[in-house]
Amino acid sequence: MLSKLGLASIEDLFDDVPKDVRTKGLHLPDGVDEIRLSRGLQELLRPNRPASDWLSFLGAGVYYHHIPAAVKTIISRSEFSTSYTPYQSEISQGMLQALFEYQSFMVELTGMDIVNSSMYDSSTALGEAVLMSHRMSGGSIFLSSRAVSPEKLSVAQLYAKGADVTVDTVDYDRESGLIDINDLESKVTDDVTGFYFETPNLFGVLESEWKTVREILGDKAVVIGVNPLALAVMMPPGEMGADIVVGDAQPLGVSMSLGGPSIGLFGCRAEHLRKMPGRIVGMTEDVERTRSFCMTLQTREQHIRRSRATSNICTNEALLAVAVAAHMGLLGRTGLRKTALENLTNMKELAAGIDSLDAFSAPVFDSPHFNEFVIRSPVGIDRLNEHLMTKKIHGVLAIDRWFPELKDCALVTTTEMHTPEDHRRLIDAMGAIR
Repeated sequence: MLSKLGLASIEDLFDDVPKDVRTKGLHLPDGVDEIRLSRGLQELLRPNRPASDWLSFLGAGVYYHHIPAAVKTIISRSEFSTSYTPYQSEISQGMLQALFEYQSFMVELTGMDIVNSSMYDSSTALGEAVLMSHRMSGGSIFLSSRAVSPEKLSVAQLYAKGADVTVDTVDYDRESGLIDINDLESKVTDDVTGFYFETPNLFGVLESEWKTVREILGDKAVVIGVNPLALAVMMPPGEMGADIVVGDAQPLGVSMSLGGPSIGLFGCRAEHLRKMPGRIVGMTEDVERTRSFCMTLQTREQHIRRSRATSNICTNEALLAVAVAAHMGLLGRTGLRKTALENLTNMKELAAGIDSLDAFSAPVFDSPHFNEFVIRSPVGIDRLNEHLMTKKIHGVLAIDRWFPELKDCALVTTTEMHTPEDHRRLIDAMGAIR
Protein backbone atom coordinates (compact mmCIF):
# COMPACT_ATOMS: atom_id res chain seq x y z
CA MET A 1 0.00 0.00 0.00
CA LEU A 2 2.76 2.40 0.96
CA SER A 3 4.66 1.55 -2.19
CA LYS A 4 1.66 2.35 -4.39
CA LEU A 5 1.25 5.68 -2.58
CA GLY A 6 4.94 6.49 -2.88
CA LEU A 7 5.40 6.63 0.89
CA ALA A 8 8.21 5.24 2.99
CA SER A 9 6.34 4.66 6.30
CA ILE A 10 2.98 4.73 8.02
CA GLU A 11 3.97 8.02 9.66
CA ASP A 12 4.18 9.63 6.21
CA LEU A 13 0.41 9.16 5.90
CA PHE A 14 -0.06 11.73 8.68
CA ASP A 15 2.25 14.49 7.48
CA ASP A 16 -0.71 16.83 7.18
CA VAL A 17 -1.53 16.43 10.89
CA PRO A 18 0.35 19.04 12.99
CA LYS A 19 3.01 17.40 15.12
CA ASP A 20 1.86 19.13 18.31
CA VAL A 21 -1.52 17.33 18.20
CA ARG A 22 -0.22 13.87 17.33
CA THR A 23 -0.11 11.16 19.97
CA LYS A 24 3.18 9.67 21.05
CA GLY A 25 1.91 6.20 20.18
CA LEU A 26 -0.25 3.65 21.98
CA HIS A 27 2.71 1.86 23.62
CA LEU A 28 1.13 -1.55 23.09
CA PRO A 29 3.07 -4.68 24.07
CA ASP A 30 4.44 -6.99 21.41
CA GLY A 31 2.00 -9.43 19.85
CA VAL A 32 1.42 -12.79 21.54
CA ASP A 33 -0.34 -16.02 20.61
CA GLU A 34 -4.04 -16.55 21.30
CA ILE A 35 -3.52 -18.59 24.47
CA ARG A 36 -1.37 -15.92 26.13
CA LEU A 37 -3.70 -13.17 24.95
CA SER A 38 -6.71 -14.97 26.45
CA ARG A 39 -4.90 -15.42 29.77
CA GLY A 40 -3.88 -11.78 29.80
CA LEU A 41 -7.41 -10.55 29.15
CA GLN A 42 -8.79 -12.82 31.88
CA GLU A 43 -6.29 -11.32 34.29
CA LEU A 44 -7.36 -7.80 33.31
CA LEU A 45 -11.02 -8.72 33.87
CA ARG A 46 -10.42 -10.47 37.19
CA PRO A 47 -10.88 -7.33 39.36
CA ASN A 48 -14.39 -6.77 37.91
CA ARG A 49 -17.27 -7.58 40.24
CA PRO A 50 -20.41 -8.10 38.10
CA ALA A 51 -23.90 -8.25 39.55
CA SER A 52 -23.86 -12.00 39.03
CA ASP A 53 -20.98 -12.29 41.55
CA TRP A 54 -21.78 -9.52 44.03
CA LEU A 55 -25.19 -8.27 45.11
CA SER A 56 -26.10 -5.05 43.32
CA PHE A 57 -28.77 -2.56 44.34
CA LEU A 58 -27.86 0.10 41.79
CA GLY A 59 -30.34 1.37 39.20
CA ALA A 60 -31.14 4.94 38.09
CA GLY A 61 -31.69 3.94 34.46
CA VAL A 62 -29.69 0.73 34.02
CA TYR A 63 -31.23 -2.33 35.67
CA TYR A 64 -30.33 -5.91 36.50
CA HIS A 65 -33.16 -8.08 35.18
CA HIS A 66 -33.47 -11.70 34.15
CA ILE A 67 -32.93 -12.36 30.45
CA PRO A 68 -34.20 -15.75 29.17
CA ALA A 69 -31.48 -17.79 27.50
CA ALA A 70 -33.56 -17.94 24.33
CA VAL A 71 -33.15 -14.18 23.84
CA LYS A 72 -29.39 -14.45 23.55
CA THR A 73 -29.75 -17.46 21.26
CA ILE A 74 -32.07 -15.56 18.92
CA ILE A 75 -29.95 -12.42 18.63
CA SER A 76 -26.81 -14.51 18.15
CA ARG A 77 -28.16 -15.87 14.87
CA SER A 78 -26.08 -14.58 11.98
CA GLU A 79 -29.18 -13.19 10.22
CA PHE A 80 -29.53 -10.67 13.06
CA SER A 81 -26.09 -10.19 14.58
CA THR A 82 -24.46 -9.26 11.26
CA SER A 83 -27.28 -7.00 10.08
CA TYR A 84 -26.74 -3.25 9.84
CA THR A 85 -29.21 -0.58 8.79
CA PRO A 86 -31.13 -2.13 5.87
CA TYR A 87 -30.68 0.57 3.24
CA GLN A 88 -32.12 -1.71 0.58
CA SER A 89 -34.69 -2.71 3.13
CA GLU A 90 -36.78 -5.08 1.03
CA ILE A 91 -33.97 -7.64 1.00
CA SER A 92 -33.99 -7.83 4.82
CA GLN A 93 -37.46 -9.20 5.44
CA GLY A 94 -36.52 -11.07 8.63
CA MET A 95 -34.98 -8.02 10.27
CA LEU A 96 -37.82 -5.78 9.14
CA GLN A 97 -40.43 -8.17 10.52
CA ALA A 98 -38.61 -8.34 13.86
CA LEU A 99 -38.55 -4.52 14.02
CA PHE A 100 -42.23 -4.42 13.10
CA GLU A 101 -42.99 -6.79 15.97
CA TYR A 102 -40.95 -4.58 18.33
CA GLN A 103 -42.96 -1.53 17.25
CA SER A 104 -46.24 -3.43 17.66
CA PHE A 105 -45.37 -4.64 21.16
CA MET A 106 -44.37 -1.14 22.24
CA VAL A 107 -47.50 0.45 20.80
CA GLU A 108 -49.62 -1.92 22.88
CA LEU A 109 -47.52 -1.34 25.98
CA THR A 110 -47.42 2.48 25.77
CA GLY A 111 -50.91 3.07 24.41
CA MET A 112 -49.49 5.35 21.73
CA ASP A 113 -50.45 5.29 18.04
CA ILE A 114 -46.91 4.92 16.74
CA VAL A 115 -43.54 3.76 18.08
CA ASN A 116 -40.46 4.00 15.87
CA SER A 117 -37.83 1.29 15.52
CA SER A 118 -35.62 2.84 18.17
CA MET A 119 -33.27 5.58 19.24
CA TYR A 120 -29.82 5.10 20.75
CA ASP A 121 -30.97 5.31 24.40
CA SER A 122 -33.35 7.23 26.66
CA SER A 123 -31.10 10.30 26.73
CA THR A 124 -31.01 10.72 22.96
CA ALA A 125 -34.74 9.91 22.82
CA LEU A 126 -35.36 12.82 25.19
CA GLY A 127 -33.11 15.08 23.11
CA GLU A 128 -35.09 14.18 19.99
CA ALA A 129 -38.36 14.79 21.88
CA VAL A 130 -37.21 18.33 22.72
CA LEU A 131 -36.58 19.01 19.02
CA MET A 132 -39.86 17.40 18.00
CA SER A 133 -41.79 19.49 20.54
CA HIS A 134 -40.22 22.58 18.99
CA ARG A 135 -41.34 21.45 15.53
CA MET A 136 -44.85 20.82 16.85
CA SER A 137 -45.56 24.01 18.76
CA GLY A 138 -42.66 26.41 18.31
CA GLY A 139 -41.42 28.26 21.37
CA SER A 140 -37.95 28.74 22.75
CA ILE A 141 -38.25 27.10 26.19
CA PHE A 142 -38.64 23.41 26.99
CA LEU A 143 -39.52 22.48 30.57
CA SER A 144 -38.47 19.32 32.34
CA SER A 145 -39.19 17.93 35.75
CA ARG A 146 -36.16 18.24 37.99
CA ALA A 147 -36.70 14.67 39.23
CA VAL A 148 -34.81 13.37 36.21
CA SER A 149 -31.21 12.21 35.86
CA PRO A 150 -29.05 15.33 35.39
CA GLU A 151 -26.93 13.33 32.96
CA LYS A 152 -30.00 12.75 30.80
CA LEU A 153 -30.92 16.41 31.01
CA SER A 154 -27.44 17.44 29.89
CA VAL A 155 -27.93 15.46 26.66
CA ALA A 156 -31.30 17.15 26.10
CA GLN A 157 -29.71 20.56 26.65
CA LEU A 158 -27.04 19.79 24.08
CA TYR A 159 -29.67 18.77 21.52
CA ALA A 160 -31.72 21.89 22.27
CA LYS A 161 -28.84 24.26 21.55
CA GLY A 162 -29.03 23.61 17.82
CA ALA A 163 -32.65 24.75 17.75
CA ASP A 164 -32.02 27.77 20.02
CA VAL A 165 -34.19 26.19 22.69
CA THR A 166 -33.44 26.56 26.40
CA VAL A 167 -34.17 23.64 28.74
CA ASP A 168 -35.48 24.82 32.12
CA THR A 169 -36.50 22.67 35.09
CA VAL A 170 -39.64 22.42 37.21
CA ASP A 171 -39.14 21.55 40.87
CA TYR A 172 -40.55 18.53 42.72
CA ASP A 173 -42.54 18.45 45.95
CA ARG A 174 -40.25 17.64 48.88
CA GLU A 175 -42.82 15.45 50.63
CA SER A 176 -44.22 13.40 47.76
CA GLY A 177 -41.49 13.55 45.10
CA LEU A 178 -44.20 14.49 42.59
CA ILE A 179 -44.19 17.46 40.21
CA ASP A 180 -44.53 20.80 41.99
CA ILE A 181 -47.68 21.93 40.20
CA ASN A 182 -47.39 25.53 41.43
CA ASP A 183 -43.87 25.79 40.02
CA LEU A 184 -45.05 24.30 36.70
CA GLU A 185 -47.94 26.78 36.44
CA SER A 186 -45.61 29.71 37.08
CA LYS A 187 -43.26 28.64 34.29
CA VAL A 188 -45.71 27.77 31.51
CA THR A 189 -45.73 30.81 29.21
CA ASP A 190 -46.33 31.40 25.50
CA ASP A 191 -42.63 30.70 24.86
CA VAL A 192 -42.86 27.17 26.30
CA THR A 193 -42.78 24.41 23.69
CA GLY A 194 -43.40 21.40 25.94
CA PHE A 195 -42.92 19.72 29.30
CA TYR A 196 -41.20 16.45 30.20
CA PHE A 197 -41.76 14.31 33.27
CA GLU A 198 -41.10 10.68 34.13
CA THR A 199 -43.21 8.01 35.79
CA PRO A 200 -41.50 6.42 37.60
CA ASN A 201 -39.11 9.34 37.99
CA LEU A 202 -35.49 9.23 39.13
CA PHE A 203 -36.67 8.69 42.72
CA GLY A 204 -38.80 5.71 41.68
CA VAL A 205 -41.98 7.71 42.34
CA LEU A 206 -45.03 7.05 40.14
CA GLU A 207 -46.47 10.37 38.99
CA SER A 208 -50.13 11.01 39.82
CA GLU A 209 -50.47 14.64 38.68
CA TRP A 210 -50.69 13.86 34.97
CA LYS A 211 -54.26 15.14 34.56
CA THR A 212 -53.32 18.53 36.00
CA VAL A 213 -50.19 18.62 33.85
CA ARG A 214 -52.25 18.00 30.70
CA GLU A 215 -54.65 20.81 31.63
CA ILE A 216 -51.85 23.28 32.36
CA LEU A 217 -49.96 22.55 29.13
CA GLY A 218 -53.02 22.95 26.90
CA ASP A 219 -51.94 22.55 23.27
CA LYS A 220 -48.25 22.39 24.15
CA ALA A 221 -46.41 19.08 23.97
CA VAL A 222 -46.56 16.71 26.94
CA VAL A 223 -43.60 14.32 26.88
CA ILE A 224 -43.67 11.39 29.30
CA GLY A 225 -40.67 9.23 30.17
CA VAL A 226 -41.39 5.63 31.12
CA ASN A 227 -39.85 2.39 32.29
CA PRO A 228 -41.54 -0.04 29.87
CA LEU A 229 -41.56 -2.84 32.44
CA ALA A 230 -43.61 -0.68 34.80
CA LEU A 231 -46.21 -0.22 32.05
CA ALA A 232 -47.22 -3.85 32.56
CA VAL A 233 -48.96 -2.79 35.79
CA MET A 234 -49.69 0.93 35.39
CA MET A 235 -51.77 3.17 33.16
CA PRO A 236 -50.10 3.64 29.77
CA PRO A 237 -48.93 7.16 28.91
CA GLY A 238 -51.23 7.17 25.89
CA GLU A 239 -54.14 7.36 28.36
CA MET A 240 -52.39 10.09 30.34
CA GLY A 241 -52.57 12.51 27.43
CA ALA A 242 -48.97 12.15 26.28
CA ASP A 243 -48.09 13.59 22.87
CA ILE A 244 -44.67 11.93 22.92
CA VAL A 245 -43.41 8.98 24.95
CA VAL A 246 -39.72 8.26 25.49
CA GLY A 247 -37.81 5.81 27.61
CA ASP A 248 -35.27 3.04 27.64
CA ALA A 249 -36.22 -0.51 26.74
CA GLN A 250 -33.11 -1.91 28.47
CA PRO A 251 -35.16 -3.61 31.24
CA LEU A 252 -36.73 -5.86 28.59
CA GLY A 253 -34.05 -8.28 27.45
CA VAL A 254 -30.94 -6.10 27.28
CA SER A 255 -28.03 -6.73 29.65
CA MET A 256 -26.38 -3.95 31.67
CA SER A 257 -23.06 -4.41 29.82
CA LEU A 258 -21.17 -1.82 31.89
CA GLY A 259 -23.79 0.78 31.02
CA GLY A 260 -24.45 0.22 27.32
CA PRO A 261 -25.37 -0.09 24.58
CA SER A 262 -29.03 0.44 25.26
CA ILE A 263 -32.16 1.09 23.21
CA GLY A 264 -34.19 4.27 23.18
CA LEU A 265 -37.98 4.04 23.09
CA PHE A 266 -39.82 6.76 21.14
CA GLY A 267 -43.54 6.97 20.37
CA CYS A 268 -46.10 9.63 19.51
CA ARG A 269 -49.68 10.29 18.45
CA ALA A 270 -50.63 9.71 14.82
CA GLU A 271 -51.11 13.41 14.06
CA HIS A 272 -47.45 14.06 14.84
CA LEU A 273 -46.06 11.26 12.68
CA ARG A 274 -44.40 13.50 10.09
CA LYS A 275 -42.49 15.35 12.78
CA MET A 276 -41.14 12.15 14.34
CA PRO A 277 -37.45 11.20 14.16
CA GLY A 278 -36.15 7.75 13.29
CA ARG A 279 -37.73 5.08 11.14
CA ILE A 280 -41.03 3.25 10.91
CA VAL A 281 -41.36 -0.28 9.53
CA GLY A 282 -44.71 -1.06 7.93
CA MET A 283 -46.50 -4.22 6.81
CA THR A 284 -47.79 -4.41 3.26
CA GLU A 285 -48.17 -6.83 0.30
CA ASP A 286 -45.86 -7.44 -2.62
CA VAL A 287 -46.94 -7.78 -6.27
CA GLU A 288 -47.90 -11.40 -5.60
CA ARG A 289 -50.08 -10.30 -2.66
CA THR A 290 -47.72 -11.95 -0.17
CA ARG A 291 -47.29 -10.29 3.19
CA SER A 292 -44.09 -8.25 3.25
CA PHE A 293 -42.42 -5.48 5.23
CA CYS A 294 -40.82 -2.23 4.16
CA MET A 295 -39.52 1.07 5.47
CA THR A 296 -42.66 3.20 5.61
CA LEU A 297 -41.04 6.31 7.04
CA GLN A 298 -37.38 7.29 7.24
CA THR A 299 -37.18 11.03 7.72
CA ARG A 300 -33.43 11.24 8.01
CA GLU A 301 -31.03 13.21 5.88
CA GLN A 302 -29.74 10.16 3.98
CA HIS A 303 -33.18 9.43 2.56
CA ILE A 304 -34.80 12.82 2.00
CA ARG A 305 -33.73 16.41 1.44
CA ARG A 306 -31.66 17.51 4.40
CA SER A 307 -33.83 20.57 4.99
CA ARG A 308 -36.80 18.26 5.61
CA ALA A 309 -35.02 15.70 7.80
CA THR A 310 -36.27 15.46 11.38
CA SER A 311 -33.11 13.89 12.77
CA ASN A 312 -29.51 13.09 11.91
CA ILE A 313 -29.61 9.77 13.74
CA CYS A 314 -28.27 7.51 11.01
CA THR A 315 -28.85 4.09 12.48
CA ASN A 316 -30.73 2.53 15.34
CA GLU A 317 -30.40 -0.22 17.91
CA ALA A 318 -31.83 -2.87 15.58
CA LEU A 319 -30.20 -5.88 17.25
CA LEU A 320 -31.38 -4.75 20.69
CA ALA A 321 -34.86 -4.12 19.31
CA VAL A 322 -34.88 -7.75 18.22
CA ALA A 323 -33.80 -8.72 21.75
CA VAL A 324 -36.64 -6.68 23.27
CA ALA A 325 -39.18 -8.20 20.88
CA ALA A 326 -37.90 -11.71 21.67
CA HIS A 327 -38.01 -11.02 25.42
CA MET A 328 -41.57 -9.68 25.30
CA GLY A 329 -42.70 -12.49 23.02
CA LEU A 330 -41.26 -15.11 25.37
CA LEU A 331 -42.79 -13.60 28.52
CA GLY A 332 -46.09 -12.60 26.99
CA ARG A 333 -48.69 -10.40 28.69
CA THR A 334 -48.89 -12.61 31.79
CA GLY A 335 -45.13 -12.96 32.18
CA LEU A 336 -44.49 -9.22 31.88
CA ARG A 337 -47.16 -8.46 34.48
CA LYS A 338 -45.79 -11.14 36.82
CA THR A 339 -42.27 -9.68 36.54
CA ALA A 340 -43.50 -6.14 37.14
CA LEU A 341 -45.47 -7.24 40.20
CA GLU A 342 -42.37 -8.97 41.59
CA ASN A 343 -40.50 -5.67 41.25
CA LEU A 344 -43.29 -3.85 43.10
CA THR A 345 -43.40 -6.44 45.88
CA ASN A 346 -39.62 -6.48 46.28
CA MET A 347 -39.52 -2.69 46.48
CA LYS A 348 -42.12 -2.59 49.26
CA GLU A 349 -40.48 -5.37 51.25
CA LEU A 350 -36.96 -3.96 50.99
CA ALA A 351 -38.07 -0.42 51.83
CA ALA A 352 -39.92 -1.69 54.92
CA GLY A 353 -36.87 -3.68 56.01
CA ILE A 354 -34.51 -0.72 55.68
CA ASP A 355 -36.99 1.60 57.39
CA SER A 356 -37.04 -0.74 60.39
CA LEU A 357 -33.37 0.07 61.08
CA ASP A 358 -32.71 2.81 63.63
CA ALA A 359 -30.26 4.76 61.46
CA PHE A 360 -32.28 4.68 58.23
CA SER A 361 -35.59 5.92 56.85
CA ALA A 362 -37.19 4.61 53.67
CA PRO A 363 -38.75 5.61 51.41
CA VAL A 364 -38.10 9.32 51.81
CA PHE A 365 -41.02 10.28 49.56
CA ASP A 366 -44.60 9.49 50.54
CA SER A 367 -45.86 8.22 47.19
CA PRO A 368 -46.28 4.96 45.28
CA HIS A 369 -42.98 3.68 43.88
CA PHE A 370 -41.98 1.08 41.33
CA ASN A 371 -38.67 -0.77 41.84
CA GLU A 372 -36.47 1.92 43.37
CA PHE A 373 -36.74 4.39 46.21
CA VAL A 374 -34.77 6.99 48.13
CA ILE A 375 -33.37 6.31 51.60
CA ARG A 376 -31.85 8.71 54.15
CA SER A 377 -29.22 7.99 56.77
CA PRO A 378 -27.01 10.19 58.97
CA VAL A 379 -24.19 7.63 58.74
CA GLY A 380 -23.13 9.12 55.38
CA ILE A 381 -23.62 7.47 52.01
CA ASP A 382 -19.92 7.22 51.15
CA ARG A 383 -19.21 5.52 54.46
CA LEU A 384 -22.20 3.22 53.93
CA ASN A 385 -21.00 2.15 50.48
CA GLU A 386 -17.47 1.52 51.73
CA HIS A 387 -18.92 -0.74 54.41
CA LEU A 388 -21.18 -2.58 51.94
CA MET A 389 -18.27 -3.23 49.61
CA THR A 390 -16.57 -5.19 52.39
CA LYS A 391 -19.68 -7.41 52.38
CA LYS A 392 -19.48 -7.91 48.59
CA ILE A 393 -22.46 -5.67 47.95
CA HIS A 394 -22.64 -2.98 45.28
CA GLY A 395 -24.51 -0.58 47.47
CA VAL A 396 -26.60 2.49 46.81
CA LEU A 397 -26.38 5.54 44.56
CA ALA A 398 -25.64 8.82 46.35
CA ILE A 399 -27.84 11.57 44.88
CA ASP A 400 -26.96 14.58 47.05
CA ARG A 401 -24.32 15.59 44.47
CA TRP A 402 -27.25 16.30 42.11
CA PHE A 403 -29.81 17.29 44.74
CA PRO A 404 -28.06 19.14 47.60
CA GLU A 405 -31.36 19.42 49.45
CA LEU A 406 -31.41 15.62 49.74
CA LYS A 407 -28.43 15.45 52.05
CA ASP A 408 -27.42 11.96 53.18
CA CYS A 409 -29.86 10.43 50.69
CA ALA A 410 -29.33 7.63 48.21
CA LEU A 411 -31.24 5.62 45.64
CA VAL A 412 -31.81 1.89 46.23
CA THR A 413 -33.05 -0.41 43.47
CA THR A 414 -34.37 -3.96 43.65
CA THR A 415 -35.68 -6.20 40.89
CA GLU A 416 -37.00 -9.73 40.44
CA MET A 417 -33.36 -10.89 40.58
CA HIS A 418 -33.26 -10.30 44.34
CA THR A 419 -34.49 -12.93 46.78
CA PRO A 420 -35.70 -12.36 50.35
CA GLU A 421 -32.28 -13.68 51.44
CA ASP A 422 -30.57 -11.01 49.31
CA HIS A 423 -32.69 -8.32 50.96
CA ARG A 424 -31.87 -9.69 54.40
CA ARG A 425 -28.17 -9.68 53.56
CA LEU A 426 -28.33 -5.98 52.62
CA ILE A 427 -30.44 -5.04 55.63
CA ASP A 428 -28.14 -6.91 58.03
CA ALA A 429 -25.08 -5.25 56.49
CA MET A 430 -26.67 -1.81 56.80
CA GLY A 431 -27.73 -2.52 60.37
CA ALA A 432 -24.20 -3.52 61.32
CA ILE A 433 -22.61 -0.18 60.37
CA ARG A 434 -21.54 1.92 63.33
